[in-house]
Amino acid sequence: MPINLSNVSLPVKLLFSGYLMIIAIGYGMATIQILVTHGMADGKFGLSIQDIVYSYYGNRSGSHLESKLNGSMKANAPEQDRFALIQWVRSGAGERDYLDHAKAIFDTRCVPCHNADAGGLPDFSRLDNINKYTHPDSGATLASLARVSHIHLFGIVFIFMFVGGIFSLTSGVPLAIKCTAIVTPFVFLLLDIASWWLTKLNPHFAWLVILGGAGLAMAFVFMWVVSMYEMWVLPRYLRR
Repeated sequence: MPINLSNVSLPVKLLFSGYLMIIAIGYGMATIQILVTHGMADGKFGLSIQDIVYSYYGNRSGSHLESKLNGSMKANAPEQDRFALIQWVRSGAGERDYLDHAKAIFDTRCVPCHNADAGGLPDFSRLDNINKYTHPDSGATLASLARVSHIHLFGIVFIFMFVGGIFSLTSGVPLAIKCTAIVTPFVFLLLDIASWWLTKLNPHFAWLVILGGAGLAMAFVFMWVVSMYEMWVLPRYLRR
């Protein structure tokens, strides 16, 4: 009898199911992380095309600091403080005005998180560091895109290698559909990564980011549901 998900031993089912459950939770946490980072780029909760444009291409009508104050950092300071910092940037981000007015706001609202001990966050206790963010917002840097791209390529490809490996043991899925489902996430992963770089060059490619992410999600959900069904539900029907 050929080995498939409906007749593998209980330990193997538990191993596969445990992996699929943890990966599903991780996928959900990744979605939440996207919503509270990229999804707040325009200052409104929920991922939109505008969020993607701001994240990768940038909001070039204003500075990077202004984009953050009106976007993902909006909830961290009252409107009057955000307005004062934006006005300081638009008036030239001068040192005298910084010392007289802006510094106190930065020290109160920003420095508790953005300090020398914050790790990956910029240190806003120093004016020279702040000035790096007072220029027009050009979105993600090439260095950050390269870093995130290689992390996603190496990480997500392993996730779908194992998910696809488990799914390949299904018995009730036609071969053509099975092969398509297994290949689909790799195609959409490449599309997803490429869309970040294309959107950096031109905001009209932002819709490709949505398409790439949606394709990955649909392939994952399909393979996950079918695999769990054949391990735990299908054997009950076969015994009848």
